[in-house]
Amino acid sequence: MADFGNDPGLWAAKGIGSAAGAAVSLVYMLPKGKREAGSRFFSGLLCGLIFGGPAGLWIVTKLGIAGSLSGTEVMLTGSAAASLSAWWVLGAVARVAERYGRK
Repeated sequence: MADFGNDPGLWAAKGIGSAAGAAVSLVYMLPKGKREAGSRFFSGLLCGLIFGGPAGLWIVTKLGIAGSLSGTEVMLTGSAAASLSAWWVLGAVARVAERYGRK
């Protein structure tokens, strides 16, 4: 298991990956307004910062490339993937809740 610790370079990779993933998620599905854009961007940013490490480790393990990437690359990849997928997961949960919440 990798020890990511509090290395400033890894935190920078987390932030850049999270911001990139959140920005790409806004491009794929354009928001209806400023409020939605802000909430989507910040939810993606937070998910990328929180789940970037585990997501990166999972991705490189599944692809079998764990030994060929640095910790920074793993963190950047994981943060971007977690951030990008955050809004899609939240959107699916919202649709399910809306569908089954009505009586």
